Amino acid sequence: MPKSRKRRTTRRRAKPGARGRGGFFHIQVRPKRDFVSFRNQDVGARGGIERVAGRRANGSWDTQKWLIGKSEAHRAGKRLAPDTAAARKVLAQLGSPPRHLGGDRFIAKPRRKIPASEKPTPAMRRAQLANIKRAQAALRKRRRARA
Repeated sequence: MPKSRKRRTTRRRAKPGARGRGGFFHIQVRPKRDFVSFRNQDVGARGGIERVAGRRANGSWDTQKWLIGKSEAHRAGKRLAPDTAAARKVLAQLGSPPRHLGGDRFIAKPRRKIPASEKPTPAMRRAQLANIKRAQAALRKRRRARA
């Protein structure tokens, strides 16, 4: 009969947000495996909302997950409820309401990609008109300064 081997009980490192003791709620939008490197970007005030951007192998960047400070939102059952306007804006941009995975981790779908046939969208048109008006006002101001 072979000797019995002792099993090593090694403890693995917990994923960020898995234990629920951190300062942020993690809302995963795209899987981590799609990216080769990451960087955090503060959105607004420090410590409030952060965007974790991932760089793909082809060089393009996209949002991998959002980090929302615990002062900006709270858990309501299995959902995440915003407490501030900034958190409300981020949660509204997601493609689905964040679903709780465990600890401080949530998962949501990315926002919908708009096909070229639907562009320019009404928001794009409004922005274009606003930019044109701003450029025209600057030109009028420059012409008045010369005269």
